[in-house]
Amino acid sequence: MSIRNQNWPWFALMVRTGREKPATLHLENGGYECFLPVSKFIRRWSDRMKEIEVPLFPGYLFCRMDPHSRLPVLMTPGVIQIVGAGKSLIPVQEEEIAAIQRVVKNGLSTMPWPYLQVGHVARIEEGPLRGMTGIIIRIKSGMKLVLSVSLLQRSVAVEVDRSWLRGVHPTRPAAIEAQLDRSTATQANPH
Repeated sequence: MSIRNQNWPWFALMVRTGREKPATLHLENGGYECFLPVSKFIRRWSDRMKEIEVPLFPGYLFCRMDPHSRLPVLMTPGVIQIVGAGKSLIPVQEEEIAAIQRVVKNGLSTMPWPYLQVGHVARIEEGPLRGMTGIIIRIKSGMKLVLSVSLLQRSVAVEVDRSWLRGVHPTRPAAIEAQLDRSTATQANPH
């Protein structure tokens, strides 16, 4: 059974910036399932214009792999490390990868975005992203849905039509809510 047929979790690999594509190709040729989310931009030089692909998470790519067999991945040219805490690898949540894959597959205008934790959460009820949930922001060009990869503390923003949105409501990160719950319990029971 090949590596690709295994249903291993997704891991974030830190790679040399600018070497994301070659590292992805090396890993895929080795039988690994990889995901390198990119956005297309038109780059203008003095004599020509060209469409180029830019990684949405510069310096990172995602790979399904056996966490107990990391050496072949770490020996891949361009790979610096597997993201984790100390020697413990931390998988990326399947839902976060699926959301970004869906955005990339639909070809919507997407760009890297600063990591967000607090904002207004909305559910997309119409259009190609129906059923997705994310943080909504408003900028000059319109509304954007921000999708985050918590482990990397990085986000991407995808342009959405306002008519696609339903149920915008404020949210707080779970850590703040847990802290508020503890302080409320302490105030209610001071002993």
